[in-house]
Parts: sequence; structure tokens; C-alpha cells
Amino acid sequence: MIPSRRSFLLGAAAMGSSVLTPDVAEAARLLTAQDAVATDWGLVTRDVEGDIAPHRLTRIHGRAPAGLEGALYRNGPAKFRRPGGSAEHWFDGDGLIRKFSVSDGEATLAARFADTPKRRQETRLDAMVMPGFGTPADPRAEIGSNDDANAANTSMLKVGDDVWALWEAGSPMAMDAGTLETRGFVTLRDDLKGMPFLAHPRVEPDGRIWNLGMNGAQAIVWRLAADGTLENASVVPLPRASYIHDFTATARHLVIVLQPWVQVRQTMPFSAAFDWQAGTGTQVLVLDKDNLDSRRLFDLPDFGFFHLGDAWEEAGGTIRFDVCAHADMRFAATGATEILNGVPLGGEPARLALAVLSPDGSARLDRTTVVAEFPRSDPRRAGQPRRFSLHTAGESPDRPFATAIGLHDWSTGQAHQYDFGPDHVVEEMVVVPKPGQDAEDAAWLVGPTINLKARTTELHVLDMARLSDGPVASWRSHTALPAGFHGIWAD
Repeated sequence: MIPSRRSFLLGAAAMGSSVLTPDVAEAARLLTAQDAVATDWGLVTRDVEGDIAPHRLTRIHGRAPAGLEGALYRNGPAKFRRPGGSAEHWFDGDGLIRKFSVSDGEATLAARFADTPKRRQETRLDAMVMPGFGTPADPRAEIGSNDDANAANTSMLKVGDDVWALWEAGSPMAMDAGTLETRGFVTLRDDLKGMPFLAHPRVEPDGRIWNLGMNGAQAIVWRLAADGTLENASVVPLPRASYIHDFTATARHLVIVLQPWVQVRQTMPFSAAFDWQAGTGTQVLVLDKDNLDSRRLFDLPDFGFFHLGDAWEEAGGTIRFDVCAHADMRFAATGATEILNGVPLGGEPARLALAVLSPDGSARLDRTTVVAEFPRSDPRRAGQPRRFSLHTAGESPDRPFATAIGLHDWSTGQAHQYDFGPDHVVEEMVVVPKPGQDAEDAAWLVGPTINLKARTTELHVLDMARLSDGPVASWRSHTALPAGFHGIWAD
């Protein structure tokens, strides 16, 4: 089925149901300011007031590995509070794109906000008024389409000479890969302007891009060439209207996981539309890439999730993929609001699991005790058999942010880890293969931490094969950026 914008777009009318009053916003701002002093992770959700000019980072440990040349692009919210009204959920801040460049053994950092209609309107009003994942609409918000509320704050995709800043419910935002200048929203086809484009596209080793766009119990399946040219867009029905932040794929199949956090009403903020339906199980829908009408449905026990690893299919047809499984989705519904206001959580962190889908239609979830989020793997093996899952680690009920980076070996069951210590908040790291080497663990792990004691952002490089030895090189910025969500490495 070929979708049209008219038949698919999320209804903007549902965005205007609740009001954030100035007195509530001011109370939230004061609470945040007080709690930022009282807790050790106030820097994680601090406001950045403007772009960060390119500057050289100070090397504080080791030396950059020979052959490591390129840039780590990361995205995440970095402006939450304004005098006339504030965001009420961590996922709703303005997107700040960070570029960590490594060249000739030196590292630099630059950061620029995506110049979105949302940011321009809220700058003019000096108030955060747009609805979002957990923030209700303010009557002052001027909304004509999804992209008027687009925060461009979640992930990145490299396409040609641009990088795309991604959000869940609207268009990609193209930015110059060199300068981070905003070019504007990407329209993949004129009649599909403003269509949802998830923040977790799956990129095949040859560069082809697959993605979803969600609207309740249906999804648009995007297929793009490596240069971003649209090859196909089709709508597929889903068994239920589960919240989907991520999906995965093998070489031949798309794998869509339908958790029991299900949309049951049309309302804003978006998170208020969902109920956790305990006991209904998690379903996995498998679609053939060459024929989206060819579908299989598998049943698993209840679990919630944000993030999946790359799936792979074995010779006999068994499909496997890793998931960072939550007991429920309380974090999405309320926990990320608590974090923005400096309130500690009490829930259990996600733990690593492996889903196994058998050709006979049976399925199981092999759970581990490993605390894990933000799973990543070797991009050369996307959709192909692999051994390792890279992830953050060290979260606990009393500390909702990671202190460590972990590596799980599915072939042996061994778990490796390096803990940066309680003074660091560890963000997602990416796998960068070493030039000219094919082994899966012949790679560098690159990513930032927030040093809470030094009040600064640091960049680290670790050897995947010797993870427990810690960084082989570290650099430090003169400023602390709030925690980002997702990123990519570009040579």
C-alpha cells in the first residue's frame, strides 16, 4: 500500500489538550535548581544557552590510536527551561548536535542547536510551549504540522554531505556535516511531507537505509538508498498500537517488537496516551524485506524496551536479537520527568536479554542479569551473525545513569566491563572498526562521559579487545554538555 500524507499523519489537534501555566513552570524551575545542587547528576539535564564554538580538547590520558580519523556525531536535548514555561519531560528539550572530531591524534568539539521552527518560536516567546513526549501543549503554541513541534533531538544519520538530526514523530532535519549548519527538514516525497521517521534507522553494510514511521496500529516502512534517495514507502498494519522507539532487521527481514505499552486514547502529551497492559505479552512481527505482505508473528513474555540490537538469522532460519528489557515502561511515562526535576528513581534498570525466534513459530527470551542500555555492535555486521553486544552499564535504582561500558559475548556468555567510577555519567559509545582488520573485536569504542567532579565533558577511546583495561586515550572539554541520546561515527 502506498501511503499519502493525508491518510497517515498524526493529528495535530490532539496536541493541544493540556496547559503548562507560568506558576507551575516556575515551581518546576526552582525545584530543578535546588535539586541540581542536592544531587550528583544535575549536569545531565543542564540548559545550554547557545551553540558551542569549535575548540580543541585537552588530552588528559594516553594517545589517539593510529588510523583513528573521523567524527562522532551525537544528538540529545540541551534546552529545557525558559522563564515563561519549561519542558516537563527529558525527551522534550531542544536538540543539540555534538561533533567530536579526531584527526592527527588531536580531538575537537563543536555543538550547534538544530534550528527548528519549535526552537525559533520558543525563543521568540521565551517559553517552552510545544507539546512533546511528556510535555502538554501551551495555548501559545502555533502548530500547523508535526514538524512545528519537532525537537530534532534524538539521533543522527549520515547521508551524503549532510547529517540528519532525527526525532520520532516528524521529518529528519538535514545539517551540514562540516559546520553543523541547519539546512532544513528533509522531504522524501512531496506528498509525504512531515511524515514520521523514527530515530533508529537500520543501515545495511552497503549503505541502504530502512526505517519506520509510526501512527498507532500502522507503520510506514521507509526504504532509502545510501544517498538518501527514497526507493519505496509502504504502509503495513500492526497487530496493536504499541509504543515503538526502535526496531531491528536481519539481512532479509524487518523485526518489529510490540511491547504491552499500548496506545489506548488520543491525547497529549504523547506518553499519556499509553497504558501498560500486564499479562498480554510482547509480540514480535517479522516482515520479509522483499515482500512486506509476508509476515510472521511470535509471542514472548511481557517486557518493556526502548532499544534493540541488530538482529541476525542463522542458516536454519532462527532469528536472534538482543534487547535491553525493562520490567515495564514507568521510566518513559514518569521517570524521565522525575529526572528532569532532579528526583531519584526507584525502579529497576534494564537488563540484557536475547530473543530467539524459531522457524517452527515458537519464541523465547533468554534473560541475563547484566544491567544494560544503548546496545551497539559492529556496523559491518549489521543484520549478520555476530558475537558481541556493546552497552552502557552501572545503572541502579538509586542512580539512573550509567557509570560503565560493558561488552557481552553471546558465544561464551562472558561479560566484560570498564567502570569509569561514580564521578562519571557514561553515554552511549559506538564501535569503530580498525582499518584493515576484519575480526569483530578489532575495533575502537568511542564515546563521551560527563565528569561530574571536574564539571566537564570528556571523550574516550577504548580497545574493544581489551575493554577492561580502560581508555587508551581521553580528552577533556572546557564545558559540560548535558547527556545526549544517540550518535554515529563517520570516517
